[in-house]
Amino acid sequence: MLYAINNHLKMKKNLLLLSFFICQISLGQVTLRNILSSKYTLTDIQQHLIAQENYKPYPTTSKQWKELLPDSVVTKIINNGDSALTYKFEPISATLALKFVRNGDRSEHAALSFSKRIALKKLILAESVEDKGRFMEAIINGVWSICEESFWGVPAHLGNTGLPKADEPLVELFSAETGALLALTDYFVGDKLDLINKQFRNRIYYETNRRIFEPMLTKSAGYGWMSKVKPVNNWNPWIHSNLLLAALLLEKNSNVRAEYVYNDMKGLDLYLNGLGDEGGCDEGPSYWFAAGASVFDCLETLQFATSGKVDIYSDELIKKMASYIYKTHIGGKYFVNFSDADPRLLPDGLMMCRFGKAIGDEYLSNMGLWAFKKYGNISYENLHSPDDYHRMRYILNLLTVKNIGTAPVEYHPMKNVWINDVQELTARSDKGFYLATHGGHNAESHNHNDVGDFIVYAHDEPIIIDAGRGNYTARTFSPQRYELWFTQSQHHNLPIVNGYGQLAGKEFAAKDVIHSVNKKSSSLSMDIASAYDKQAGISYWKRKVDLLTVRNQVEISDDYSMSQRLDSYQQVFMTVCTVKIDVPGSIQLTSFTGKQYSINYDSKNWSVSVEQPSMEGAEYSNLKTKWDGHVIQRIILSSKNHEKKGKSVFIIKMESDK
Repeated sequence: MLYAINNHLKMKKNLLLLSFFICQISLGQVTLRNILSSKYTLTDIQQHLIAQENYKPYPTTSKQWKELLPDSVVTKIINNGDSALTYKFEPISATLALKFVRNGDRSEHAALSFSKRIALKKLILAESVEDKGRFMEAIINGVWSICEESFWGVPAHLGNTGLPKADEPLVELFSAETGALLALTDYFVGDKLDLINKQFRNRIYYETNRRIFEPMLTKSAGYGWMSKVKPVNNWNPWIHSNLLLAALLLEKNSNVRAEYVYNDMKGLDLYLNGLGDEGGCDEGPSYWFAAGASVFDCLETLQFATSGKVDIYSDELIKKMASYIYKTHIGGKYFVNFSDADPRLLPDGLMMCRFGKAIGDEYLSNMGLWAFKKYGNISYENLHSPDDYHRMRYILNLLTVKNIGTAPVEYHPMKNVWINDVQELTARSDKGFYLATHGGHNAESHNHNDVGDFIVYAHDEPIIIDAGRGNYTARTFSPQRYELWFTQSQHHNLPIVNGYGQLAGKEFAAKDVIHSVNKKSSSLSMDIASAYDKQAGISYWKRKVDLLTVRNQVEISDDYSMSQRLDSYQQVFMTVCTVKIDVPGSIQLTSFTGKQYSINYDSKNWSVSVEQPSMEGAEYSNLKTKWDGHVIQRIILSSKNHEKKGKSVFIIKMESDK
């Protein structure tokens, strides 16, 4: 926000404006912190909100752009616009919209809808930077086509109808994103639209007001992402970041505009109220970029729009929420991927750098600098999400590039972390082993039934994995969710007892969770019996997952007692390594780079088999891609012991350490 910051400082000077224990996991708990609405009133916003005609968060002329951007970035923006000049803005047919309810497919609709918005963004930025008028004809076609759509979101968010109710506009992720995109269009090329026909800007405001602003005033209490009684997920801050920007850029009535902004502040409070005291993101790191990072998008927008009056960067919850992303970084592109989170992602280094500086977190800033210099180069690549969301963040990233500098940065992933509110432990040995494990419950956002699961990496390579999520289809967020194998505990690194796995729900949770970190080990112990179907007949199942740092090995021990006969007991290990099971007592694993590891067990008590989960079907087709083309395999150890009480131990080692 370099341009915005400079603008703010000038305005501030000229106008003399005022500057400014036991784990409690997210079992439906909401803490009424109301960080924003308890600190600021609607009157504060009315007094300090920059007038719509003076609100200039981004450059408005070609000259300003070229002063703030490297030449290579200017060239890339214009080239991107050129590539979009031939894009044809097609209508979205009823047949296409109905595909979701007819066969569960959401990809074809998304491909057309998202591509239209990506093209329009490229065109408006290119026109704003170049300022020659040659992109305007394509822009007006894009604006009109999007305004003509019956629904700005995706059919998956409409429930079972597939088609929207014309008299009941729905505010969801992509309708909010679309409203913000059209507001940016008005901001960057609005005067040029007027020269062609004044109906373009009138239509932009009319549609955004009808579909976004008015429903948020009258119906927002009915939206799940605005719940006051249970924690809300990434939808909340993500949507509010777009609503804020749209209101600030489009609404000319100052009182109404201030009311919109204040309502978004109260709405954002709902997300912050649902976080635990450690600010942990139960959706995982990849969703943090839509959740915690979107909180930052909102705070950046609010701070600038009020000339610094709204500023909660010093709040401890904001700082802890921000720290989650580096606390779950394994190394390279790999992050801890419990729930639906992806194992690999390109971290948005420029945003992280700004966030770290805003809250005074040097570790976050350094990680951001490291990520940008490693994965996003100065020639403009990788400055935005691959799906082209969070467009205001993308623009601010552009304005950050020129000031990054070339000096090397010192960054090393954290060694040991305990995140209390999501019961997540991560630990790292000096010799390259990395462990992440967690307790929690089976009603977390984007939940997998995985209480007591763990992953093991070595030298930043996956050894024992959480397979992650497949493609989103109609089944993914339906009563059939747990028919998908990647959501089931039977396909996580967990026991299967008498043929039963874990069940979904808040009551299926870890108990007696204890973490311990010392010079010799980092461990998490818990009773996971309550996470299982009662039909399994488990009295207790005390699991301990331990990184023995001195021995440089991971030990998984289970101490169990049954209330009925133990007919069968399997232990699962998920991996993308090459697997050999021909040596009794030692499962041999070969990593991507050829390093050797082993899972050691008592061959007298266990037999071993290996299988590959099915990759057939729409839900699974992208899972292999997430693991760089490597095949996911499920190792199953079957117990020969059928006693009602017992103990089992598995040890994961680096073979090179022998």
